[in-house]
Amino acid sequence: MDKRKELIVSAIENGTVIDHIPADKVFEVIKILGLEHSKNSVYFGTNLDSKKYGKKGIIKISEKYFEPEDINKIALVAPTASLIEIKDFEVVKKQSIEIPNHIESFVKCFNPNCVTNKESVPTKFKVVKEEGKIKLKCHYCEKYTRQNNIEFI
Repeated sequence: MDKRKELIVSAIENGTVIDHIPADKVFEVIKILGLEHSKNSVYFGTNLDSKKYGKKGIIKISEKYFEPEDINKIALVAPTASLIEIKDFEVVKKQSIEIPNHIESFVKCFNPNCVTNKESVPTKFKVVKEEGKIKLKCHYCEKYTRQNNIEFI
């Protein structure tokens, strides 16, 4: 008896594939993008074999293309990810995720005494990249939020 060695997942006609997500970050990416509430088809896989990363995750979302703010969210959680846009079953755009230099309004400051946590002031951060890690420096209180403490608003 022949054993099946691959699982075939349907191609999407129109939408986005997020590939090369660190395997342990797939569910976090789903959460920050609100995909658990999507009315569109969402396929995901985690702990998939990858020659480049050892293990990786992938998410396919039909009929969905991401805005720059969503791409910046992905960059903070999964900086190794790539985005592939599909139209009529064809790849029309493929890009590596780029970590932005600044972000605004979608991450909470780690400092409970920061003005952004006491008043309705939108957050602003400078993104600092050190030794493969990301930390966010608050524009107002100048405190750092480490990558593992990032809380999305």
